[in-house]
Amino acid sequence: MAPPTSSRQVVLRAGTAEPVRADIPSPRKITSWIMRPRGTLTESQHKRLLQVRLACPDITRACDLARAFADLVRHQRGHLLLEWIRQAEQDAPKPMKGFAGFLRQDLDAVTAGLTLP
Repeated sequence: MAPPTSSRQVVLRAGTAEPVRADIPSPRKITSWIMRPRGTLTESQHKRLLQVRLACPDITRACDLARAFADLVRHQRGHLLLEWIRQAEQDAPKPMKGFAGFLRQDLDAVTAGLTLP
């Protein structure tokens, strides 16, 4: 009779290996890497973000659009907002398409906010 095990303990048969668990970063961590200027990421963070981007095309597209939007905000480039919205509505992941549609609803006010001091 085998010794009792707790619900957390894994008993492996002889000759088997415990599966390798991927160290998947949290959505919050990925978002923080995406929204920070590229030059502020450590080499390790940059490599991890690249791994995530390679693993998921939706994250890659969301990352590119989020960085472009952050650039519009940081540099007050409201004149580029409509083009950003068009790109997001065309091929962004669903949540980002929704955000673009929300911006379009009040385009004049958002453009002014991204343009005026």
